[in-house]
Amino acid sequence: MGVTAVASYLGPGERRKLEEAASQAANRTIEYFLRTQHPEGWWWGKLESNVTMAAEYLLLTQFLGVREEKRWHKVVNYLCREARPDGTWSIYYGGPPDLNSTIECYFSLKLAGIPLDDPLLEKARAFILSQGGVPKARIFTKLWLALFGQWPWKALPAMPPEFMFLPTWFPLNLYEFASWARATIVPILIIWAKRPVRPVPEFARIDELFPGPPQKVARPLSPPSSLISWKGFFWGLDRLLHHYERRPLGLLRKAAIKEAVKWIIARQEADGAWGGIQPPWVYALIALSVLGYPLDHPVMKRGLEAFEGAFKVEDDQLYWPQACISPVWDTALAMIGLLDAGLPPDHPALQRAAHWLLKEQVLTGGDWQAKVKGVEPGGWAFEFDNDYYPDVDDTAEVMMALYRTRLANEARKEMALDRALAWVLGMQCSNGGWAAFDRDNVRGVVTHIPFCDFGEVLDYPTEDVTAHVVEMLGLLGYGPHFPPVARALRFLRRLQDPEGPWWGRWGVNYIYGTGAVLPALKAIGEDMTRPYVRRAVGWLLGCQNSDGGWGESCASYEDPSLKGKGESTASQTAWALLGLLAATPEDADGLLWQAIAKGVTFLVETQNEDGTWEEPQFTGTGFPRDFYINYHLYRNYWPLMALGRALTALRGE
Repeated sequence: MGVTAVASYLGPGERRKLEEAASQAANRTIEYFLRTQHPEGWWWGKLESNVTMAAEYLLLTQFLGVREEKRWHKVVNYLCREARPDGTWSIYYGGPPDLNSTIECYFSLKLAGIPLDDPLLEKARAFILSQGGVPKARIFTKLWLALFGQWPWKALPAMPPEFMFLPTWFPLNLYEFASWARATIVPILIIWAKRPVRPVPEFARIDELFPGPPQKVARPLSPPSSLISWKGFFWGLDRLLHHYERRPLGLLRKAAIKEAVKWIIARQEADGAWGGIQPPWVYALIALSVLGYPLDHPVMKRGLEAFEGAFKVEDDQLYWPQACISPVWDTALAMIGLLDAGLPPDHPALQRAAHWLLKEQVLTGGDWQAKVKGVEPGGWAFEFDNDYYPDVDDTAEVMMALYRTRLANEARKEMALDRALAWVLGMQCSNGGWAAFDRDNVRGVVTHIPFCDFGEVLDYPTEDVTAHVVEMLGLLGYGPHFPPVARALRFLRRLQDPEGPWWGRWGVNYIYGTGAVLPALKAIGEDMTRPYVRRAVGWLLGCQNSDGGWGESCASYEDPSLKGKGESTASQTAWALLGLLAATPEDADGLLWQAIAKGVTFLVETQNEDGTWEEPQFTGTGFPRDFYINYHLYRNYWPLMALGRALTALRGE
């Protein structure tokens, strides 16, 4: 694409005006990133998720006996602030009421002393009962209630710790679960075996959330509609395991718990957390506490201190824990945005960031090695400290950022890139795609296990992660005939939606997936005039909003008819622009350039004076349909990328 093609649509003077406005906006955002970089070189924005993280923090500290009233008051303020007007809680901004979140927030607020007749609790209670009450909640919500005597342990699915002994060659074993699921399941195996109860004061009981007497309606799982199915098989197995629990083999049970403890302690990270995310962290602390680990034990102490470190968001009035933190991801994407916007590749800010990233490369082993043999470590993780779980997506983005940054010691960089490349290629799945943390973690049978109702339990290869790897490989000089790229390209072609877009696993949703795939195709030299590419472009053009931006709600995961529909956001507009700019040939017609110009104008006109954008919407995902994320830097570095690449097109560079 070049100046002539752009000018043929924009007309005399219009291209120059748009270029000037985009340049000024990009410079403001460049200045924002330069002044907010940490002295060590990284960037890091808040990661906002759903309110159950805060509610479960209250429940954790109550269980451990470390309740601190001032902190609790701040969490209560946060939960009340996040409540919807109808007294319920959602799992993303603007989303519908969520039963599980509302039950956990309700119980936490009662435990904190909010009275039964409080208007917020009255409205929440009405909603919960309208949905069938506590019996309709997910297993993990019931597990939290069981810890405090508000749900019977016998009415939960069996999770015996002997599961630890199933070998990796067995069809069902710990490593058939996604990394986040397995790190959560292991401590729960201990909790299930011990089935602890910490009674709560009478005022905190939630009997009123049951549609009848709790002892009568709190029943085990009902059998599925068909017993001749995987769900039926596991339901029957669950009944057998419950019988086994009445008289487990003592020595086997003791050995299983010991093995689970060993597994947990070995995976505590340097920052005190587990797996870089909250669920395995809180369950690990509960499990060890149940086994008698005192609060001053080094493992427990570091685990609790982690809530006072990087994970917390706190001011005079509010406290909420982040579900995880994203400094590596944020740093790599900020670097790419700055480079796209024209910051010299040897700029000191980029060099500082690159040196920090080089130090963060994970060169030790991890859980991924259970299925990937003969491959040396070399990836990057999402967080400051998470050496057991490097991920392919972070690694691909870090590699692109490092490759484009010029350092005094290029040999050090090349060594890191070579090792990372070998690791990424070793992580390619058999179907040609890439997943985040594991290879070929696709055994669907585990999704039918009764306790697996808490979100995704598999780490299957996805379009967006695969696209980022393909884009990285293209940047490094690999084309469509390189065997790993060829396999990945076939994977992407197979998974393209009939309407043209690609689904997004880690970002919302089809706009994210499509905005990732199109630049990847461009990077490997794909013919961007091919029909399948033009279908994707046509789809993006068709879902542009009247204000010039693009938006898509998390609801599109539940209802595919909502794909590409939603209030315009800065990050999703940027993703659409990245896709269109990658797929815009020299002879692009006026409609395509009109869409690009309107999208750029939307970003320019909605930018704040300090170079940032407002974006309360959740445009990131953890587990589609169950867990969504608002990355507070998405609103800034993705638009910077889009503005930078638009300027390249406008200038004909």
